[in-house]
Amino acid sequence: MATDPRYKIVAVVDAIAGRRQRATKEYQCAAYRDYHALLKRQDIDLIVNASFSHQHAPISLECLRAGFHVLCEKPLAARAKEVDGLIAAARRAGKVLAVFHQSHFAPHFQQIRKVIDSGVLGRIVQVSIAYNGWARRWDWQTLTGFNAGSLLNTGPHPLHQGLVLFGDAMPKVTCFMDRTDGSYGDAENHVKVIFAGAGHPLVDIEVSSCCAYPPVTFNVYGTRGGLKATAGSVEWRYFRWEAAPRHKVTAVPVRNADGTPAYPVESLPWQTGVWPETGPAADATKTGYSPAAAATTSMTGVYYDRLYETLTRGTPMETSLELARRQIAVIEECQRQNPQIYGKRAKKKSGR
Repeated sequence: MATDPRYKIVAVVDAIAGRRQRATKEYQCAAYRDYHALLKRQDIDLIVNASFSHQHAPISLECLRAGFHVLCEKPLAARAKEVDGLIAAARRAGKVLAVFHQSHFAPHFQQIRKVIDSGVLGRIVQVSIAYNGWARRWDWQTLTGFNAGSLLNTGPHPLHQGLVLFGDAMPKVTCFMDRTDGSYGDAENHVKVIFAGAGHPLVDIEVSSCCAYPPVTFNVYGTRGGLKATAGSVEWRYFRWEAAPRHKVTAVPVRNADGTPAYPVESLPWQTGVWPETGPAADATKTGYSPAAAATTSMTGVYYDRLYETLTRGTPMETSLELARRQIAVIEECQRQNPQIYGKRAKKKSGR
């Protein structure tokens, strides 16, 4: 955004003096320690709320009420009720409220949606998404009081993508959380979330910091094929029903020609696809190209492209607030199901 002529950074806010000094030097802008100074200015159209996660909802609400468009980092809020209040405030003010769900525009995710929507994989039975690795951290993102933990920190990315692939409905949610031995803080560092619903694919999401052998990021199961993907590549294979061998169900044990027991085996006429078809991602080891870094840059740029269209032309954001609310409702349910970590929050919500 700093080099995009459509956007100009006129002021920043940071509690750390060194960062304020760096900002004024790099962007030739004003710098404040307290965000309230922004609300007094008349030359600001959009405020980007990149505060601590537990401050997202109250600061966004204050900025909307002061008459500014707001782009808020994820997670938008801790409760769906807070999201409702933010949406109402944006409507009353006639301002745009957007959430930085930039992974929606990740090139590999767009390609996954394109393949699924083409129908070649048949009916989608399951989508597995894994944002896994092995790491320890000891900053504020390990503290539940800061709306931290794996689900609220990294989780919004796969949760958003999973809800998009699940479809337009609130899923039945099953969630398991763990805070493993040796981890810091009081928040979870391992999460599994499952979405289920009639007429929708099963969606299995993992966000773990204790996976030493991380799998592919996406694994899609279809009735006529499947797909796997990372940030830098997507591969899929499928067969066409009309070209596949025909069989009849039999209650008689299958046998080989010599009469010995056999297992039903066939050779399907698989067709394959790969993305990108050509280019640096196909030869990353030789070029030094980083698919993950390129995807991050691309999806951020696309997000700000779409946001500009929304701010200047009123084009609806593809990353809707309704979808953001559904995501927060899912997170609430996950926390309710894991009282060993979020017991105090669950009691507070129920009024006990």
